Amino acid sequence: MNPFNQRIQNLTRRHFLRDSNIALGGMALSAMAGNTANARPKVINPLAPKLTQFDAKAKRVIYLHMTGSPPNLDLWDYKPELIKRTDEDCPAEFLEGRRFAFTSGVPKLLGTPRQFPQVGKAGIRMSDAVPNLHKVVDEMCLVHSMNTDQFNHAPAELLIYTGSPRPGRPSMGAWTTYGLGSENEDLPGFVVLISSGVQPNGGKNSFGSGFLPSVYQGVQCRSKGDPVLYASDPKGMDREMRRLSLDALRDLNEVQAEKLGHPETLTRIAQYELAYRMQVSVPEVMDITKEPKHVLDAYGAQPGASSLANNCLLARRLVEQGVRFVQLFDWGWDFHGTGEGTGLTSGLTNKCATMDKPVAALIADLKQRGMLDDTLIVWGGEFGRTPFREGRTAKGKVLGRDHYPDCFTMWMAGGGVKGGFEYGQTDELGFGVVENKVHIHDLQATILHLLGMNHLKTTYRFQGRDYRLTDVHGEVVHDLIA
Repeated sequence: MNPFNQRIQNLTRRHFLRDSNIALGGMALSAMAGNTANARPKVINPLAPKLTQFDAKAKRVIYLHMTGSPPNLDLWDYKPELIKRTDEDCPAEFLEGRRFAFTSGVPKLLGTPRQFPQVGKAGIRMSDAVPNLHKVVDEMCLVHSMNTDQFNHAPAELLIYTGSPRPGRPSMGAWTTYGLGSENEDLPGFVVLISSGVQPNGGKNSFGSGFLPSVYQGVQCRSKGDPVLYASDPKGMDREMRRLSLDALRDLNEVQAEKLGHPETLTRIAQYELAYRMQVSVPEVMDITKEPKHVLDAYGAQPGASSLANNCLLARRLVEQGVRFVQLFDWGWDFHGTGEGTGLTSGLTNKCATMDKPVAALIADLKQRGMLDDTLIVWGGEFGRTPFREGRTAKGKVLGRDHYPDCFTMWMAGGGVKGGFEYGQTDELGFGVVENKVHIHDLQATILHLLGMNHLKTTYRFQGRDYRLTDVHGEVVHDLIA
């Protein structure tokens, strides 16, 4: 039962007479025992570490989201038959009854202009746009058979992170910290880092707490300027005065909690205290100037800059300090080909150069530190891209692709997944999954499973029913697990 409703119920005469010690002897005994039933509620850290539901493969997650959705056919899913049939009309059976974001009529098939050498021990085909990731491919588990229900950015992104295409549900990071807590009481359990200057397509709902207590929402940190907005002391207030003011607020909130028993009141107390501790701990962990030069060079990180490279290095520093879930959003992966910057040749080369080096460095760095085995890295976008040219650019020189939900590639590394492994298969033209389909809900169930959480039992009662990240769907994909 909601603690607020429980408190109100206990104030009624019937429940008072039923539950209290009426007799004088009972009252005396309660007094002798130091009955604390009416004492102010003890504030317990809601982010304290919690036991997993079963043995976990991973202790923490770094989720790298390429906002806009990278062109899977030009990075991971090699289709030689599609290359042969470039500029042919798209077969009618792939268009009938379908609608696309920016394409109508009969578009032309488009094979990749990229080269796909075989790399790693397993000889996995991988695009020349990501040469640094070639070096760590033996740690990567590529899932070529992902599919989703949405083909517009915001709903598709929300579906991945909250299990629903509509705002209001808790995000994956919030569910994780709700179920597992955090290993560092001086830092948030769920941290969000954003690069390329644009917020996620789903806005703050993509890392919000929905109907879960707000203490579980993602805390957005910045690699430039104040690490956390509004956490600094106001002008004219020193550390001692800040402590006195927080003590006064805590006392008032405890009175409110005693009177009404609302869980958000206790959350507010915990958040004020966390913010006070973060004023010291966050600047320390966000200061990458303390990293050796060879580490900065490996990531391509530059102190004081705002970049995906800096954020990848910060992600390693955060998980090293016990943060449970680190979410990176990087905007600029919507390759429609409406300009050179969103084309599949130089545009993709330039964008991948900002991602390829730091992500490969992150994998190698975690492995060198002995942390990759229990740190799960997830990389992907919100959907795939079409095997044909985007309609608006059909007659132009710049190549691009439209949104496509039916099949795309995501990959994971570390955290208990198989390395140097490919799973699932699409047809020879890349229009649909023909082997081992993995829905977004299956991916969510698998991530929670790797963290030692049963997605069916990780629930929260809201508005009369139990909700979970996977809604009423999802199966763990055990074939991905080492």
